[in-house]
Amino acid sequence: MNKSKVIQEVLETEHRWVQAHRDLGIEIIKGIMHEDYTQIKSDGSVARRAETLASYASGARHWDYAESDQYEVKIYDNIALLIGRWIGRGENAGDKFDYEARFMSIYVRTSGGWKLIAEQSTPIEAPDL
Repeated sequence: MNKSKVIQEVLETEHRWVQAHRDLGIEIIKGIMHEDYTQIKSDGSVARRAETLASYASGARHWDYAESDQYEVKIYDNIALLIGRWIGRGENAGDKFDYEARFMSIYVRTSGGWKLIAEQSTPIEAPDL
């Protein structure tokens, strides 16, 4: 296994994921999500694949800006752990949002490529001065 090539594959998948969010490319998002996808939200609630896809398909969300960076990728056989920073601005169901979060995504290598099986994010709070 060429570790740097595998890391590049995972990052390419992550970049497709981010682009699909910006474009609300539901089919691309669906294609990257593993059937067992689980998201732990910043409030501690859990969302599964169907619920998450439905929230994208509702048309209630749009992004003015969405990007991820500051990547750290660890490879464990067919599992990739990706830690990074997410920055997003837009509107969801009439509520404006503008935030940064530290996220952890777990990808699993399948016969169809790298699939996102789980993710969790924690808002990055500005320090009190």
